[in-house]
Amino acid sequence: MQGTLSWGLPLGVTAYGGAQYAQKYQSAALGAGINMGSWGAASADITQANSQLADDSRHRGQSVRFLYSRAFDTTGTTFRLAGYRYSTRGFYTLEESSRSWMSGWMSRQQRDASGRLIPRPVSDWYNLKDNRRERMELNISQRTGGNGSLYFTGSRQTFWNARGASMSLQAGYNGSLGPVNYSLGYSESYSPAQHRTDRGMNLSLSVPLASLLPGTDKSVYASTSISRDGYGDMAQQASLSGSALEQNNLLWQLSQGHSRRGGESGGGRLTYRGTYGEVSGGYSQGRDYRQVSYDASGGILVHSGGITAGQSLGSTSVLVAVPDGAGIPLEGNNGVRTDWRGYAIQPWASEYRENRIALDVQHMDARTGVDAPVTHVIPSKGAIVRADFIAKTGLQVLMTLTKDGKPLPFGTTITAGDSSSIVGDGGQVYLSGLANNGTLTAKWGNSTGQLCRAHWHISDADASASLIMTHEVCQ
Repeated sequence: MQGTLSWGLPLGVTAYGGAQYAQKYQSAALGAGINMGSWGAASADITQANSQLADDSRHRGQSVRFLYSRAFDTTGTTFRLAGYRYSTRGFYTLEESSRSWMSGWMSRQQRDASGRLIPRPVSDWYNLKDNRRERMELNISQRTGGNGSLYFTGSRQTFWNARGASMSLQAGYNGSLGPVNYSLGYSESYSPAQHRTDRGMNLSLSVPLASLLPGTDKSVYASTSISRDGYGDMAQQASLSGSALEQNNLLWQLSQGHSRRGGESGGGRLTYRGTYGEVSGGYSQGRDYRQVSYDASGGILVHSGGITAGQSLGSTSVLVAVPDGAGIPLEGNNGVRTDWRGYAIQPWASEYRENRIALDVQHMDARTGVDAPVTHVIPSKGAIVRADFIAKTGLQVLMTLTKDGKPLPFGTTITAGDSSSIVGDGGQVYLSGLANNGTLTAKWGNSTGQLCRAHWHISDADASASLIMTHEVCQ
C-alpha cells in the first residue's frame, strides 16, 4: 500500500508527505515546497526507509531530496535542477529491496584456513550491489524563433559500493522548415563499470504528404530517422502514419527499418479509439524475431447520474453531461461521443487552467440541436469536473410566419413547447427540437391583437432533411 497527502499553507507553501508499506519494506517521507514567484519554486523532503533485503538482513537509512524549477516567460527558458542525496548506506528504495529474481551471490564464497566460510558483505549479493548514493539531474529547454526549441538534460549518479560515477547527457534541437518538422539530437553516456563512453546521434524528419501530393489526406505523415550509436552501427527507420474515419479516431502506422547489426525490420499497428475505450493491435518482425501485440484500455467513472465508461482516464478529467443527447461527438477528442444516456468522458484536462469543452456540432445528428455548444471549466489537480449542456432532439426548422398576409414583426417571441426563438427579417424564425406536428405561440406586444398561434405539420418524407423550410400562417 502507498499513499500521499499534501496541504496548502499561507505564503505559497505546500506541506506534503507519504508512506509505503510492504511485507518487507516500510518508508515514510515528509517535505515542503514553496512558490517564490519570479524566483521559481523549490522543495525539499526526507525519506526514512526500513528494508529487509533478499539475504534477510535488515537495514535503515535516510534519503534527502531537493528540487528547484523556474520558467522565464520573457525568454522562453525553463530550468529544472534536482539533487538527490542518499545520506546513509542503509537506504534502499522499494524497487531495490524487491529484486527477488536476481537473488544470488556475485562469486563463489571463500573459506579461511580452517575451512570455515568467510562472512560476505551484503553488497556481494546481486540485489544489493548498486544501491544509489547520490544523483544530480539538470534539465534546460529554450524556445527559439518560430516553433523551434533547444533542450539539454544531464545526470550524474554514484553508488555506495562502486567507484566512479555514471553520467549521461542528451542535447538537441526541434524545429520546422516550412511543412517539414525535424529533430536533431546527440547523446552520451559513461559507465564506470565498463570504463566506456557511448555516443550517439540521430536525425528525424516528418512531412505531411498533403504538402507534397495535392489531394492527399492531410492526416497522413511520412517520417524518417537516421541514428548512429557508440559502436558505429548505423540505423535507418522510415514510417507512414495517419488517421481515418469521420472523427480521425482510427490511427494506423507502417514502418520499415535497417541496421548493420540487426538487418531488416518492419511492422504495422492499428488503433481504434471509441466512446467506451481503446483497442489496438500490431505486428513486427526482424532478423531473429516475430511479434504480435494487442491491447485494450478504458476507464469507468461512477457519478450521481450512474456509471459512464470511456477511454483511459488521466489524472484530471471532465464528465460531459448532455441529457437526452445520445451520440453527440466531442470536439477535438478522437472517437468520444455521448452514450445512450447523454454522458461522455473527456479523459484529460489541463489543471488550474481554463479548458474549452465543446460539442462537435458539425458531426451531430441532424435531429439534434444544442443552444450553447461550448462551455469552460477550470479543474484543480486530480479533479473530475462536470460540464453540462442542454440538447434538444427533434426537427430543425426554418419557418416563415405570416399574419393577414404580412410577415410577423421583427423581434416577435416564438414559443413552441420546450423550444423558443425570436423572429428575424421577413418573418423567419429558426426552431430546433420540434416534433412532426405541433402548435406555436407568437407574441409581439401586450395587447390581445399582438398574439397569434400557428399549427405546423411536417410529413415523414420532409423530416429526413437536415434543415426543413416551411411557411405557416399565424391566426
